[in-house]
Amino acid sequence: MREKIRRLVEGPKFQNCIVTLIIVNAVILGLETSDSIMAAHGTWLKWLDALILSVFVAEIALRIYVHRLRFFTQPWSIFDFAIVGIALIPAGGPFAALRALRVLRVLRLISVIPTMRRVIEGLLSAIPGIASVAAIMLLFFYVFAVIGTHLYADTFPAWFGSLGKTMYTLFQIMTLESWSMGIVRPVMAEHPGAWAFFITYILVTTFTMLNLFIAIIVTAMHQGEDEQAQASRNEIRNVLSQEMKAMETRLLAEIREQKNRPPE
Repeated sequence: MREKIRRLVEGPKFQNCIVTLIIVNAVILGLETSDSIMAAHGTWLKWLDALILSVFVAEIALRIYVHRLRFFTQPWSIFDFAIVGIALIPAGGPFAALRALRVLRVLRLISVIPTMRRVIEGLLSAIPGIASVAAIMLLFFYVFAVIGTHLYADTFPAWFGSLGKTMYTLFQIMTLESWSMGIVRPVMAEHPGAWAFFITYILVTTFTMLNLFIAIIVTAMHQGEDEQAQASRNEIRNVLSQEMKAMETRLLAEIREQKNRPPE
């Protein structure tokens, strides 16, 4: 019985059905933000939302029945359990704010669709490298903020009047949002040599450090794909090895049978 349920829950048809319900539920949650739509069809939308939620609860219950305690050792299973569990919290009284968290059910697409799941796993595996780059970037950020405060605090106190203001201004420049006409050119009007400071800062932070973030994430994703491919190759190799052993056993049995067969 448990094996039949496992094949059902893990089968492609069941998974495609869950993906469809998640998408439909996402559309319903979006429609519930419209007062006019809720006034006309609110009852049906709430009924359909409750029905889909009951399907999700039944799915989680079946997975727990199949995997038992192993269900809570799998990170993605815990993720699904938490997302569905949040939706079961009563959205009234002191928990009224939790009603908005129902939209988190849409995130279940990540755990259901393998390609999305691999992307998230790649991002998580890249966290150590990202943390190292972020630490280096923070050091450069702090150094340039101290220099900028000393250089331009007197003439542009709104942008560089304190260390906090300077760090916020440099963050805006790092994102390249209105950095030239909005900040750098007005500063250069008072300090003609300011271009050297800002160009150096942009080259170090935006064009170098931010690209390192991208490189680390891409590398982590490639490593994840390589590991997945290697695991698939190992699985195929094991299956072929088992088939070869079974074939060898059958051939040896046939040979022995031929030897033991009395001559005609």
